[in-house]
Amino acid sequence: METSANLDLHPDHAVVWHDEKLYLLDQRVLPVETRFVVCEDVAATAKSIRDMVVRGAPAIGVTAAYGVVLAARERFHAAPTGWRDGLSADLDLLAASRPTAVNLFWALQRMRRLLERLDQLDPVPALLAEAQRIHVEDIAANHAMGELGAALIKAPTDVITHCNAGALATGGYGTALGVVRSAHRAGKIGRVYADETRPWLQGTRLTAWELQQSGIPVTVQADNVAASLMARGGIGWVIVGADRIAANGDVCNKIGTYALAVLARHHGVGFMVAAPTSTVDMNIASGADIPIEQRAADEVLACGGTSLGPEGVDAHNPVFDVTPASLVDYIVTERGVVDRPDAEKIRRLMQG
Repeated sequence: METSANLDLHPDHAVVWHDEKLYLLDQRVLPVETRFVVCEDVAATAKSIRDMVVRGAPAIGVTAAYGVVLAARERFHAAPTGWRDGLSADLDLLAASRPTAVNLFWALQRMRRLLERLDQLDPVPALLAEAQRIHVEDIAANHAMGELGAALIKAPTDVITHCNAGALATGGYGTALGVVRSAHRAGKIGRVYADETRPWLQGTRLTAWELQQSGIPVTVQADNVAASLMARGGIGWVIVGADRIAANGDVCNKIGTYALAVLARHHGVGFMVAAPTSTVDMNIASGADIPIEQRAADEVLACGGTSLGPEGVDAHNPVFDVTPASLVDYIVTERGVVDRPDAEKIRRLMQG
């Protein structure tokens, strides 16, 4: 782990390939500390994904693609004519790092398909070009989603977002925060209310920092404030990202998203999900089939190294929940907008 003085500190630079190494902006310590974790091999990359150095479904996918490059380089240097031996295990190591975000598996499958076609001696140049292509495509998709999502906001309003679905969680610009950026630039958003997002506090630490860096007014609120804020009026939209979208339009996102969707429907507030089509998993029929990651109890029972709960008490700590498609007003992707999503609309979207 090291800090690089040669890299610009900016939300758009959470995942950087520089000087033949992978640099990841350490999101565990923002905003108190700004540092990059340097990954020079596949093991370090998988550990960084597992340990939440990098998080957010699209960013995990981009990181995994670069991880394949590091794995192939290591195998090629060790055995130039037998570099394929063991590479499958390296990809499996990356796949096992996080279970829920489908972009991880999407990116690895895309790299696997390229590997099957490669016949040159050194696989690294072609794999690096593909990883960089995945990175660039993600940024372009985010800009497209930003414009499409902003067009749905008809009148100036304040919005609520949950967790972090910005540049830090993607290749750059952001999904939900990409919509916020585009809408704010068009004069359609006055203020963003960022849920703190327990237990990792991504809203407090990451979304607030990112929006502040971009000059967008932001107010942090405890997760359980959203209902009273909506009841007060002035909130037109809840805008969130997604870690996986099922074939029927059910949306898996950070724990607490489902509750926001219920509240939004009750208060007549629009509920918008912004996610690239790489987040749509047509192999998952509904949200009930999505594997939900469970993390350690001490993430809930401690904060900043200080114990909050009595010794011996357990904690329920699912990382994600599933919002039924019936509670989603719009899913915004780079290919277009799905209004009131269902299985048939998602199928048409994915078939182009």
